[in-house]
Amino acid sequence: MPAIAVSLPRFMLSEESARPELTQRGADASDTALISAVADRDQRAMQTLYMRHSVKIFRFISRIVNDPSLAEDLVSEVFLDVWRNAGSFKARSQVTTWLLAIARNKAYSALRRRSDEQIDDEALAAVEDPMEDQETLMDREDRNAIVQQCLAQLSPAHREVLDLVYYHEKSIDEIAEIVGIPASTVKTRAFYARNHMAKILRSAGVAAL
Repeated sequence: MPAIAVSLPRFMLSEESARPELTQRGADASDTALISAVADRDQRAMQTLYMRHSVKIFRFISRIVNDPSLAEDLVSEVFLDVWRNAGSFKARSQVTTWLLAIARNKAYSALRRRSDEQIDDEALAAVEDPMEDQETLMDREDRNAIVQQCLAQLSPAHREVLDLVYYHEKSIDEIAEIVGIPASTVKTRAFYARNHMAKILRSAGVAAL
């Protein structure tokens, strides 16, 4: 994955206006506590939230827009929206579900603005373990490349569901909220996506996900 160069605006990186309880707990604060603090314009809480989730949001957007530079810009837009609208978060879902929904809307809005380009969702490359030997890494890279090619054969809707299930570990209800479709539709898509993916992987000689 390319280096992520996105950064928060300067006004979000100030050491001022931090809640004492968050200053004491630091990175241990829950996402919900951070969002609550951000709603009160706690800049340190905003920075912590960003550092905790920006990489996942970048990867999710990158798989949709297939453009790292655009994905970086959209990540900044996502967290600017969070800064502006944290007070609207009602904690009826996980913070990550809310973030992914914002990210998805940003990504597809960007694609609509670039309607002359084809949507090409590539699978998220697994993060390499530095302790693995070179042969193991090569085997993993080969497998990841095959999985990516297989995922590319799925429809965008099926790729999206598998991404949220396997890479973001979202529940059916959470995916329904992110994508904006009924839970029953998510179940149907997930069922057919898994079956189709398993057949494609078997044909490629790779064990199912």
